[in-house]
Amino acid sequence: MIVPMKKVTVLCVERDRDRTLEKLRELGVLHLHHVRTPEGNDVEEARRYLAHVRRALEVLPRRSAGKPSGRPADEVVAGIWEVIHRRKDLEEKLAELRHERERILPFGDFDPAAVRALEEKGVFIRLYRVGPRKKISVPDDAVVVETYRDRTGVFFAVVARERIEIDAEEVKLPERSLGELEEDIRSTREGIQQAERDFEAFGGDYAVVVRAVEEAEERLLYLEARFGMGVSDPVAYLQGYSPADAVPAIEQAARSLGWGLVIEDPAPGEPVPTLIRTPRWVDPIKSVFEMLGIIPGYDEVDISAVFLVFFSIFFAVLVGDAGYGALFLGATLWARRRFRRAPRRIFRLLLLMSVTTIIWGVLTGTYFGIGRIPAVLDRLRIGWLGDSQHMIELCFLIGAVHLSLAHAWNAWLSRRSLRAVAQLGWFCTTWTMFFVARTMVLGFAFPGKLLYVFFAAVAAIVFFSTPLKELKKQWFDHVMLPLNIIGNFVDLVSYVRLFAVGAATLAVASAFNDMAGSMGAGVLAGLGAALILFVGHAMNIMMAIMGVMVHGIRLNTLEFSNHIGIQWKGIFYRPFARRPVAEDSSEP
Repeated sequence: MIVPMKKVTVLCVERDRDRTLEKLRELGVLHLHHVRTPEGNDVEEARRYLAHVRRALEVLPRRSAGKPSGRPADEVVAGIWEVIHRRKDLEEKLAELRHERERILPFGDFDPAAVRALEEKGVFIRLYRVGPRKKISVPDDAVVVETYRDRTGVFFAVVARERIEIDAEEVKLPERSLGELEEDIRSTREGIQQAERDFEAFGGDYAVVVRAVEEAEERLLYLEARFGMGVSDPVAYLQGYSPADAVPAIEQAARSLGWGLVIEDPAPGEPVPTLIRTPRWVDPIKSVFEMLGIIPGYDEVDISAVFLVFFSIFFAVLVGDAGYGALFLGATLWARRRFRRAPRRIFRLLLLMSVTTIIWGVLTGTYFGIGRIPAVLDRLRIGWLGDSQHMIELCFLIGAVHLSLAHAWNAWLSRRSLRAVAQLGWFCTTWTMFFVARTMVLGFAFPGKLLYVFFAAVAAIVFFSTPLKELKKQWFDHVMLPLNIIGNFVDLVSYVRLFAVGAATLAVASAFNDMAGSMGAGVLAGLGAALILFVGHAMNIMMAIMGVMVHGIRLNTLEFSNHIGIQWKGIFYRPFARRPVAEDSSEP
């Protein structure tokens, strides 16, 4: 359920701004909407400092054998930045040294100081490079010493008693010898390695830096709230959105602190945040919303329950293997014990996905793509699901149920309007497209009488989707109706991707099994077969997960959402609140 919101305006005496903000942060229910853009030196400094400590946290190893140093966070962050700058300087120096080495490497190792000393005595040595086929032409009293030749060119030195000019690309004499450069490169590499060790040593202070980042974030949010307030001396005011059931707490605080308070319903078009409250069994799907960064708009509908149910089905069909599901289940149970501070809803979602995958795999008789399974498992298999024609029909059925549910939902929401009739028309059109898909793809006979239902459904859409007073504004929707009906058919057919990806997962697993089975007998053959099975199934699992991320989520966030009218334009509800202090932020 999308929680109803109230627009709240809080007015206070200008000198009480800080006390007002502290109380609101303590309440932790008001999602602020700045009256003016937060600007000022304090805000900019807080933003710079936050970026400063965040960067330090990014480069810090999360796991380290180092012990906490006990130093204050500012000293730790300053030390980390010293290492960052030192490593950057060393890496730039190393790049320059390598470039210089590559430049003079074709001429071998020599002492540039000796060359300069010879020049003072009247012996001039110059370094050159020419193309591989170009003839080298020098005066008769000059000597050419070729040092290196490859497909790119010829490198040589010219020794003469006077300064001469020749038709070749001169290479500047280096400041140091090749041996000295190699020594500098070695010592610079050691410096970089030492910087890495210094980073590892700071790893023991990871929790300290995490807390420094959290404090910097809190300070920035506080300053943005303060400088985002409107001021009309002697009054300061701020605005935000609060869940309707939290307004009494704000009113009580207003009475005790002497605030002025305006409570009103949000106007259409205002940036109202979306807060979703779901039953406990639906709560795991919030992990998907947070991962994707999407949430329905405040004026849209909450489809969390439908999303979870169908996403579970899609996950199971796309992965389609009870063996993989068992691996997911084992990994989830291990991670739940290992990472106790991670949000529980993530593990509940993974448990649900694992169990549904196991159930589907058992029903289809699929275990790591093995062709022959024990009789006890084979008896649990539903043979009907093993036929590709039946699976495609099932995918169309799932699509028809999914999409028609969207239109039935819209019909219920608009039940006091004639638009409900148009939504029922779309409901019937969707099921007509189901039978059309069965006929066109699978060759089933099309029920002739269904055409009457289809024409009645189209008539309902034409006459009841748009009120007469809005027809001038929305006439284009009627022009696009034929394309929308075709789009309805395309959306329904797109559910066949469930079968296609699931079948591909099974085919790849079977192929790797056959490859491993053909390795023959012997210890080495057994090790090779084990390696093929491990790598092959690991790759297949990753591909299956990618299929879920692409197709399983798409069918909910695109096809279904388009039919129910969700644009995912919502703003996450982020109340102005104090962050609780974590006991140990070093845990992932």
